[in-house]
Amino acid sequence: MTTYKDGVRSSHPYKEPTSLPDSIPKVQELGTTSAPLKSAAFFLGAYCKEYNEDFMLCKQENRDPAHCLKEGRRVTRCATDLITKMRENCLQQFDEHWECLENNNQEYYLCRKPERTLNKCMFEKLGLTKTIPGAPKGKPPIHEVEKPIFKAIQK
Repeated sequence: MTTYKDGVRSSHPYKEPTSLPDSIPKVQELGTTSAPLKSAAFFLGAYCKEYNEDFMLCKQENRDPAHCLKEGRRVTRCATDLITKMRENCLQQFDEHWECLENNNQEYYLCRKPERTLNKCMFEKLGLTKTIPGAPKGKPPIHEVEKPIFKAIQK
């Protein structure tokens, strides 16, 4: 017999009852919500590209979730490393951008100003640039357009 427990009122954090096998490397979870992940998404894509490509190739080989746990753990470690570096080097800009996303329905176009300051800091301190895959060649990337069509206030 199971009893319902309200997760909000629990005094203990949730702990998965089944542990992973010893053959799977242990890794701490990122511990971030969707807004910080979305804020860091393009940097994560560039910084963790080789690990993510290995993970995606592994997923194509076999649809069993357990098959690619090692590769997934590598992606998580890489993401943890970058988020830590972002917090150490660009904390204020990172916080401003993800909080803007959080307050604006996760829409990038409403948060271009804090995004530009984050992009500048990431380039100056970590040498990373925001690159959007599949962006048209010869045109400025959407996050660098000076007078965009979509703004927070439409005319």
